[in-house]
Amino acid sequence: MTPPDRLRALLAEPGFIVMPAVWDGLSAKLAAAAGFKTAFMSGSCVAASRLGGPDLDLISFGEMFDSFNMVHGAAPGTLVLADGDHGYGNAMTVQRTVRAYGRAGAAAILIEDKITPRALTAAGKPCLPRDEARMKIRAAVEAAKDSGILILARTDCRPTQGIEEAVARIEMYVEEGADILFLDSPSDDTEIKRAVAAAAGRPSFAVLSPGAPRATPSQSQAAALGFKIGTHPTGMLSPAAAGMKAGLAALVAGEAGAASAMPPAELRTTLGYPDYDARAKPFILPG
Repeated sequence: MTPPDRLRALLAEPGFIVMPAVWDGLSAKLAAAAGFKTAFMSGSCVAASRLGGPDLDLISFGEMFDSFNMVHGAAPGTLVLADGDHGYGNAMTVQRTVRAYGRAGAAAILIEDKITPRALTAAGKPCLPRDEARMKIRAAVEAAKDSGILILARTDCRPTQGIEEAVARIEMYVEEGADILFLDSPSDDTEIKRAVAAAAGRPSFAVLSPGAPRATPSQSQAAALGFKIGTHPTGMLSPAAAGMKAGLAALVAGEAGAASAMPPAELRTTLGYPDYDARAKPFILPG
């Protein structure tokens, strides 16, 4: 089965799916080792890791695609939902983006309706007019036929245009054939339920990391509200940053490492040194 087919089968099973947010080979490998079958390659995490910066349209398609190849290479069995952002341009560049990720082995791709480049402020999420957003999702669904990759259609218009427009866009994306639906920044459970109902039985996706001005249910609450998939963009990223800061503080203090650091043997095993030796053994020349 292809990755999209495997994801479709998983979505058909009962239960709520948790997708850890990953950004490189190590994060993907750790998520797979923890037993997760799926992962979301988060644009915010890639921006943080590659740029040390915010997720404000600073990352290019090439950088995101390179990160996907790292993720997929380190955890080839993981079903990856790639963050395709706004498709990096018009409907035709959306198609190029979707086809590239489909050929590379992604199970699904997110396409959103934000305007790019955005205004020079971190506040607000101005979005395309409704008909332009429709054409992007129509283009994405058409391009997805080549590989079968699933299309996650996201609307960010709730903060700037209101819940009525956001629900109308979800209904529109369903009409266009999107496989998974995502209302960003719902304000409460009532709005969540409206968005899930608008998805008309197709899976709904939620961001479950706290911090942003949005309703942030727990995993169990999300399942009860009708979500099928939830991701935690800061679930690994925030502890990783905290761990690096702890390591640096230990070095400043003259210590060899932080108290929370992995023992050397565990780190070597995690990174795959024993696996490498086992795989290399057949190729070692005698003597």
